[in-house]
Amino acid sequence: MKRIALFLLTNIAVVAVLGIVASLLGVNRFLTANGLNLGALLGFAFIMGFGGAIISLLISKPMAKWTSGVHVINEPRNADEAWIVNTVRGFADKAGIGMPEVGIYEGEPNAFATGAFKNSALVAVSTGLLSGMTREEVEAVIGHEVAHIANGDMVTMTLIQGVMNTFVVFLSRVIGYAVDSFLRKNDSESSGPGIGYYVTTIVLDILLGFVAAMIVAWFSRQREFRADAGAAQLMGRKQPMINALARLGGMHPGELPKSVAAMGITGNIGKLFSTHPPMEERIAALQKG
Repeated sequence: MKRIALFLLTNIAVVAVLGIVASLLGVNRFLTANGLNLGALLGFAFIMGFGGAIISLLISKPMAKWTSGVHVINEPRNADEAWIVNTVRGFADKAGIGMPEVGIYEGEPNAFATGAFKNSALVAVSTGLLSGMTREEVEAVIGHEVAHIANGDMVTMTLIQGVMNTFVVFLSRVIGYAVDSFLRKNDSESSGPGIGYYVTTIVLDILLGFVAAMIVAWFSRQREFRADAGAAQLMGRKQPMINALARLGGMHPGELPKSVAAMGITGNIGKLFSTHPPMEERIAALQKG
């Protein structure tokens, strides 16, 4: 419940801030007496589309720490924590990125990487992952998360999400205006948008949002294959990553906060909307590559 409430409150705050920005810039006044101002609408769509995606990226690390209850390892308290930190450091050096923060959180088997910048990211692993896998398999999972950071996946997914959001906002309002104009073509006294505009815009925001989510999920799945290959390259061989994926396939993966779900080692179910490919496909890709 805490995650859901926090997610909703964060989104309301983001929309409010973006609405104020759009108002200050004047791009929210795209519906004029002379019709639709496409330039202003595009500016509005850009702010709403990219603004939300960029703000989500910038706050992803503190949000992930808070919602997952991540304990950041500043000073290792035992041999296991020291091993995790040293493993991350070794992979970060190989990948040519700055040392990420390293954390542990209570939960079922999973791990994630997040953060807006390559050189100040966060890698977190769950207690379920540490207790349910061999060290070599955990090492492979950590390599997978470091590969996400090295590949710049957080920024890439933000840009893709921003483009999709912009198209959804822009197209829904253009089509909504066209539908409303058609419905009120014989109404000479009409002024401003009518019910047709608002209903069409709301419906298309939802429908196009689903289409956009499928496109973003497809890009996310391709990125998982690259991170698996990156982990194999960092370790110098494929088998540990194959073993880790095979073991994860037989486990119940832990749920991650929405803000970092796409950066976890396992993902949600549902082919078109899944951010992660099936384990069998990932293993086959590694064996073939």
